Amino acid sequence: MGLREVVIHAWSWLNYKPVYSDGDNPGMPNRRAFPEANAMWVPEDDQKRLAAYKLLQAYDNNQAAELAEAGGDPGARDRREFGDPAMFLDTVMSHVLGREQTITVAGADTDSEQPTPEEAMAARVQDLLRTWAEDELLAMRVQQTERKAVTLGDGVYRLAWEPGKNRPVLRVHDPGFYFPILPEDGDAGDYPTRVHFAWDLPADPRRGVKARLRRITYELDWIRPATASGVDQAGRAVRAPLPAVGPDPDSPDTEVPPPLTAGDLYYPETGAIARQYPWNDTPSYVTCYLTDATWILEDIKGNPDVDALPLAAATFATRGDGEVLDHLDLMLDFVPVIHLPNTVPPAEEHWGQSSLAKVLQIFDELTSADTDSAKASATTGAPVVGVWGKAADSRLEVHTIQAGMFLKLGEGGGMETLDTSRNLAELRSHVHDLEERAAKVARLPAVALGTLDPSQAPSGYAMDVSLGPLDALIASMRLARDHKYTLLLKMVQRLFMAGQHPDWTGLRVMPARLAFGSYKPTDKAAVLELAAAGLKGGVLSLETAVQMLREAGFPIEDAQREIERIQARQFEQARALADATGDMTLVGDFLGVTVTEPDPDDAPPPNLPDDDADGSDDGQDDEEDGDETDPQGNGGNT
Repeated sequence: MGLREVVIHAWSWLNYKPVYSDGDNPGMPNRRAFPEANAMWVPEDDQKRLAAYKLLQAYDNNQAAELAEAGGDPGARDRREFGDPAMFLDTVMSHVLGREQTITVAGADTDSEQPTPEEAMAARVQDLLRTWAEDELLAMRVQQTERKAVTLGDGVYRLAWEPGKNRPVLRVHDPGFYFPILPEDGDAGDYPTRVHFAWDLPADPRRGVKARLRRITYELDWIRPATASGVDQAGRAVRAPLPAVGPDPDSPDTEVPPPLTAGDLYYPETGAIARQYPWNDTPSYVTCYLTDATWILEDIKGNPDVDALPLAAATFATRGDGEVLDHLDLMLDFVPVIHLPNTVPPAEEHWGQSSLAKVLQIFDELTSADTDSAKASATTGAPVVGVWGKAADSRLEVHTIQAGMFLKLGEGGGMETLDTSRNLAELRSHVHDLEERAAKVARLPAVALGTLDPSQAPSGYAMDVSLGPLDALIASMRLARDHKYTLLLKMVQRLFMAGQHPDWTGLRVMPARLAFGSYKPTDKAAVLELAAAGLKGGVLSLETAVQMLREAGFPIEDAQREIERIQARQFEQARALADATGDMTLVGDFLGVTVTEPDPDDAPPPNLPDDDADGSDDGQDDEEDGDETDPQGNGGNT
């Protein structure tokens, strides 16, 4: 008795779908529904992945029924698809990203008036990275990649130095074009040292262009002698090694070193070539090579996969500056490609999992229930009518009942309608149950989906408690992303240094991360009241209170600047500070103004009143006034 083999892999949760499997070849994708996955050059391990990507994309675009029909299900086109998977994916993505994304560098946001050199460098790097993010539209690139990651389970970034823009450029790739060469005897979660981007180019009979295959390859390898662009005997653009310099006439027995790139060091005893990168403390012996090759499919002989395509039959692209992309030395010791998994991959695995994976069968049930509801609503709105008895006017035989129609029946006649409203109500209740089941399995409560009536919420605390499952989900998904975005920002800094950008002279690579904002619904009035009460009661600092308001969604762009504005209007606190310290300079710093204290040496003389200014007579005459006569003529002193 033959036993059926059950294989569990990263995409085996799709085995229940008839369209996913080929009946003639169990375990492999259907050839009619997924012809791209069954291309000659696609490795067998990647065929399931590419088929899963297409199936998931069909759910996102409301085309799952269309794909099922292509797989051999003739009645699939009658199914209703109302966009539930797309709504679900948009909700998950918005919660993962939060309200905003901010680049932060440790030590950059300091309140010190005299920051240390380390803090000043961190602030400079943070400003430069944020400027690059604005120029490169990082927020939009993140949205594009995260949509792919949440839907398909994986997203891919690619970085490259663009001489024309004088900055690193960031590109987003469909993970279906991404083919990393993972170690067979190691941890698949390790960073790959060779990565391919490959896709088919369709034929164009009008222009006489045949079907082609393009492959872009990044590979880490030992540093080789310097090369230059040229052509081979067949006229193809290739890279060729530079001629070696002849031996020294004074020392003919000295070994001739190979041609080197400027700055490289050659070690004759080992034959190795080393290079000092600006971000490393010690020389490195590896570099990254870029190859951009294209093949005509009919010229490929045999059955090679994407990693074994013969370079002898390929043509190589030429960059804008004339460099042929045939193992071009990028002067980097890393592969500028970042794979972004949607979830934390299992141990020794490389791929993430789609957010639809656990609820896909529920969405299929929703599609069936929506289809049944549509059919039931048709019979409810236009019910089946039964009429019996002889009509008074036998010349009229009616088969369609319309609004306003009058039927006159003879003796014993009658009419009855088929009432399906109860079935429709049950189906709608079933749809509601399925939606709640999907939200429960996916850990998305009603408040996160936006289906909760705000007037029905018992309290803000109760809403916060209901978000507990979502908190765990988002924490896990952000954990899978945190290291990847840190790596991306590290590569950006290294590319700026490799491109010798003048703004990055004297700087070094600093630890930077992309911080995601809050995703929870916030009661702004409650947060404002809490922050004000805490500040007034002395249990919260002004910095903490402003941070709370900023996280709640108040339009505070710069927390430190907002604090300075608040302090500039707190005159009672400034008076208390002056009474407590007596330091007017400190009071001026608090108010954000310059206070100049008078110099004691330049103080004006005191203005004292006269002795007899009050009209009293102390019995002593003023010597200076002794010669003045009395205006009344009595000769007395005044």
